Amino acid sequence: MKRMEDLLKALEEKDTKKVASLLYYKIDELSDEQLEEVLEKAEKLALEKKDYELYKLVVYYYHEFLEVDKISEFEELAEKEGTFEAKFHLADLYFLIGELEKSLAMYQGLIEEEITKGNLEHVAEIYHNMALIEEELQDYEKAYELLEKAEKNYRELGDEEKLLHVLIYKAYVKFEMGDTYEAKAMLAELLPRIMEIGDRRLLTEVHLSFEEMFEEEDNYDAALQECLYSMLWARGTEYYDVAFDALVDVFWQLFLEDDFERIYNNADMFIRAFPDFGAFFEGVKYLALFKDGKVKEEELKKVLEKVEDRRLLDLLEFLGEAEL
Repeated sequence: MKRMEDLLKALEEKDTKKVASLLYYKIDELSDEQLEEVLEKAEKLALEKKDYELYKLVVYYYHEFLEVDKISEFEELAEKEGTFEAKFHLADLYFLIGELEKSLAMYQGLIEEEITKGNLEHVAEIYHNMALIEEELQDYEKAYELLEKAEKNYRELGDEEKLLHVLIYKAYVKFEMGDTYEAKAMLAELLPRIMEIGDRRLLTEVHLSFEEMFEEEDNYDAALQECLYSMLWARGTEYYDVAFDALVDVFWQLFLEDDFERIYNNADMFIRAFPDFGAFFEGVKYLALFKDGKVKEEELKKVLEKVEDRRLLDLLEFLGEAEL
């Protein structure tokens, strides 16, 4: 498996950032045995390099996939180290495992320390993560207030990339507050700035936000169009899988609603834009045609035989089983 090879190479090179990225976006492609091997090596590397972002992921995946509890070890380490990085990522780990109140309490204690030190960057990062928790708790007003505080700090710091990231998230929270038109306008205002700097990740985030807004309105043609844009911008970045998963979610909803015509009418966009995934998208198209009684089972089987990737075949099977 190429992904396993990439991980082992990154581990050998002691590239903690690359290891973290590969783990975050490709974890589902590893077997339990491969995951255990990788996590053991990654844990040693994270501790050696004192990379607590990587260590957080390792502890989380042990907990989530292998049912091995290393959280207490992280807690002891954070207390011993006493650094911002260790405590910040421990708080984020609590968030990942669903301990929202515990995460929020730790951030609140941490932010007092960082405000006293005058560390605006750390304060902004904490405000942003606290907003994630409040959003999860569906306190959108509080999440919005926290993002405004993060925005203020990033403006003072002159960090354009992180500022834009926060502003995109602000627009999304505005949508969750029920003001969809204002949220769309906020995103539209950001687009010229983002396009000027050419940040593909930020452009992906904008179009993923638009996609969710159109999907909420049951405007699936527009949602699919936004999926196309997000995948195009995400190509070559670690956001590609996120954009792809968003598209699969829209297809799933359309299959649930028996809106087969919309699927097969839009599938050619993706077949032509992403020839590497052409067989998969053709499979989606013919699955919808079959469900709509437009093609026979034999035709569908011939198309599905072209899909060689097991994960993509599983996705097609998943979509084919969609029922209300």
